[in-house]
Amino acid sequence: MYDYLASLLEDLDGIQQHPKYHPEGDTLFHSLQVFQLARQATDDPVLWAAALFHDVGKAVDSPRHAELGAEMLSGVLNPRIVWLVEHHLDLMRFPHRTRNKYAGQNRLQQLQLLRRVDVGGRDPMATVMNLQDAIELLKPHHALIAA
Repeated sequence: MYDYLASLLEDLDGIQQHPKYHPEGDTLFHSLQVFQLARQATDDPVLWAAALFHDVGKAVDSPRHAELGAEMLSGVLNPRIVWLVEHHLDLMRFPHRTRNKYAGQNRLQQLQLLRRVDVGGRDPMATVMNLQDAIELLKPHHALIAA
């Protein structure tokens, strides 16, 4: 299972993003930055995993990456992570509707944190850990795996 997850991330290596929105370059570098920012922002490994895997769908189709990424992770990772991946763009696409829909719910706070670290992970000069080290940091957290 961890080999599968690592392969999803490896597929992001070299996937370039629009430089206006992603000056940091490829999607793997961005995902590792977002993961590190999430680890600094929270002690919740569900959010760490959502941060690391939020863009895996970009290896298949960038415009539909949130939905595709959720499909790729469904049945593998905890449903909370899959939901966060699927909805990680909602605050950008539909900010008012998303805030109203999830007002008072923990989901909104999680989406807000994920959005913040996603936007923050765009530093072309950042230093990031390697992919295998990131995966190793998730392994002790058994609640991340789908039941």
